[in-house]
Amino acid sequence: MQKLQEIAVSLAVDYLLPPIKKAVNSVMEVPKDAADMNDKLDGIQAMIHDADKMAAAEEGNSRDGLKAKVKQLVETSFCMEDIVDEYIIHEERQLADDPGCASLPCKAVDFVKTTASRLQFAYMNQDVKSEFHGIKEGNKSEDCSQIQSSGGNQNITFDNLRMAPLFLKEAEVVGFDSPRDTLERWLKEGREKLTVVSVVGMGGSGKTTLAKKVFDKVQTHFTRHVWITVSQSYTIEGLLLKFLEAEKGKDSSQSVYSTMDKASLIHEVRNHLSCNRYVVVFDDVWNENFWEEMKFALVDVENGSRIIITTRHREVAESCRTSSLVQVHELQPLTDDKSFELFCKTAFRSELDGHCPHNLKGISTEIVKKCEGLPLAIVATGGLLSRKSRDAREWQRFSENLSSELGKHPKLTPVTKILGLSYYDLPYHLKPCFLYFGIYPEDYEVECGRLILQWVAEGFVKSDEAAQTLEEVAEKYLNELIQRSLVQVSSFTWSGKIKRCRVHDVVREMIREKNQDLSFCHSASERGNLSRSGMIRRLTIASGSNNLTGSVESSNIRSLHVFSDEELSESLVKSMPTKYRLLRVLQFAGAPMDDFPRIESLGDLSFLRYLSFRRSSIVHLPKLIGELHNLETLDLRETYVRVMPREIYKLKKLRHLLRDFEGFEMDGGIGDLTSLQTLRRVNISHNTEEVVKGLEKLTQLRVLGLTQVEPRFKSFLCSLINKMQHLEKLYITASHSGNMDLHFDVFAPVLQKVRLMGRLKKFPNWVAKLQNLVTLSLSFTELTHDPLPLLKDLPNLTHLSILLHAYISEVLQFPNRGFPNLKQILLADCFPLKSIVIEDGAFAFSRKAQVIQDSRTDRGASWY
Repeated sequence: MQKLQEIAVSLAVDYLLPPIKKAVNSVMEVPKDAADMNDKLDGIQAMIHDADKMAAAEEGNSRDGLKAKVKQLVETSFCMEDIVDEYIIHEERQLADDPGCASLPCKAVDFVKTTASRLQFAYMNQDVKSEFHGIKEGNKSEDCSQIQSSGGNQNITFDNLRMAPLFLKEAEVVGFDSPRDTLERWLKEGREKLTVVSVVGMGGSGKTTLAKKVFDKVQTHFTRHVWITVSQSYTIEGLLLKFLEAEKGKDSSQSVYSTMDKASLIHEVRNHLSCNRYVVVFDDVWNENFWEEMKFALVDVENGSRIIITTRHREVAESCRTSSLVQVHELQPLTDDKSFELFCKTAFRSELDGHCPHNLKGISTEIVKKCEGLPLAIVATGGLLSRKSRDAREWQRFSENLSSELGKHPKLTPVTKILGLSYYDLPYHLKPCFLYFGIYPEDYEVECGRLILQWVAEGFVKSDEAAQTLEEVAEKYLNELIQRSLVQVSSFTWSGKIKRCRVHDVVREMIREKNQDLSFCHSASERGNLSRSGMIRRLTIASGSNNLTGSVESSNIRSLHVFSDEELSESLVKSMPTKYRLLRVLQFAGAPMDDFPRIESLGDLSFLRYLSFRRSSIVHLPKLIGELHNLETLDLRETYVRVMPREIYKLKKLRHLLRDFEGFEMDGGIGDLTSLQTLRRVNISHNTEEVVKGLEKLTQLRVLGLTQVEPRFKSFLCSLINKMQHLEKLYITASHSGNMDLHFDVFAPVLQKVRLMGRLKKFPNWVAKLQNLVTLSLSFTELTHDPLPLLKDLPNLTHLSILLHAYISEVLQFPNRGFPNLKQILLADCFPLKSIVIEDGAFAFSRKAQVIQDSRTDRGASWY
């Protein structure tokens, strides 16, 4: 018997204990491995970037192989993210169940479950770590810098498109008459000090074409004139050498200059320029530091010398202001007429003398419209169609498939390739933000505020500065994409801030292709089997896509956007928490949904950061919304939700609660939402004292909207506003009865925007003391005393609106030396206004003060 026991112990030591010990060690290492895996994600993103950039430069089998590698890297990174997120969810649930006794005997079952789950994570982790190690070793064996492009004919087309602007005849240039005249004037006239004239625009917009035509025309006005192409890869020494050899007309490899160091080259260039009036063109500049490196060679002897820079990046142009005068011309798309003219010159050049045949005019107009005034797209498309028969049906088929043709036709893919250079120039943190525009339908104008909140929810935005919110950092990201000419501003707010933006259709096609390569997002409206698309990270459900989503069972989805005017099936909505439990963003944009179905598993969406029911007709919020503990944004604009369930006060991380028109009814529990930055709008006539006391706890608020404000709330409002030291925007709407009394002392150091709506006893004195006030809007205030004398000294006020019976006297007077920075005044429905007086010296320091008068106000109102 003893012998048998010894044998059993020996077997246990040799065969059972090692795997058990290994499993125990794996379980203990899970927290460390999860953190380590999170750190490794940055490294794998760098690998994805390098491999993706290499694939873009290749063609044929080589490109396909690199694309397959990119796919492998992407899916490995997805697995790593999934493991980390699943682990976080599991640990948070254990903490929520019982933060103090997860391993006590009373929790024995839970402890076993926890250990088993961690063991499962450990084994998943081992698999992914092995895969990551294999990829990393494989990557080391490849020297990316040694891979040469083998694009063949496609690269010839690419090079031809980039070089063509340098050799165009005058008659072939279309649509640049006005900007050419402007640039010529800047180059020939103006101050004697060295001036940099920058042409800024997106890839393919004609910057080089315009600069070359102007350069050729003004050369006789300068004794020295040099053209230098910079591009993305350059050295200052190389550019200086190009300059000197262009002057001498020799091969740089045979030159005495080729052995000089940087300082000597700068000295030589300065010698060449010092006694001359010169014009130098630096074409295709990408680097913001370019001017800082080059400026020492460009001597300024104040004789009217000029520099021309073409760039896609506005910051490159602005960087020159450190040591020279700067003029910036932002190149606009061609008009419809000029676009059509350019197309015809390209498509019908060899026949018909560049005139469109009658049977193709309609379809040609349609094709040109899709190019949206981008010369590169127009020329490439016209060149391709010049080889096709003049059959209207064939051209119609081409028009219907133009987007896909841009991605696959050898004569058109160089268009997206040229635009793709801007994408590859982006830093890592801006790439996902840019690709996110592919989420939205074609021709969709994206509201900037919404986009910023979604970027934050997706985890794209990082901030190392405690003084900046993530939303402020995200706004900088958006501005940088605009400065880089990748994103277009489509509309502004009345106060001049960017309201909506979009991407050019050709740029959108580039985004669609990148999103497909990187599995970044997919549209359920696109043809093809979604289940064959590999891992899907973000999904857009377009109109009529209810059935298509049935084929998407992936739990990998992080973002789900519904752009549908059809009612979503209840079964689809109910299945979302179980199908897509790692969702961060859930957006219902205009989906006809009277009520959100009762979903028992709603709490499974514990990673959800952004939830929008905007324009969805929803009336009630489910009580289970309180289980979305990580929710940061809840958008209820243009819905019928009036009353907040008490469960919403559990959302401790909620940062933005959005509402318009009538306000929410809430109670004192609102004070628990201490992370709130935006709260629009709250009805404070309901549970007034309780609500105001709760609001006073929300010291992080940046935006606050209050409705149904009554005269009796004066002391509450005074106390509330004085406690909001981060408040930037304040909206106050009076109740339908009584006059608001807002006459009290307020200290609001960062308040920039104030909107007052409803009858006032008198104009609030504290508004005139807001030194950082930028925008003021008054409506229905029924003021009888002119408020302008009180406002005239506000140093930062740029936009003022007096609307809808805001002022009900006969004379409105802008005082002498008042409103130093006012840019725009909007007057509408100001009865019985009879005269508007602008004294001498008013707006004296404003570059531009635009007074916009509504036609209804104009009746009988005279100007003095």
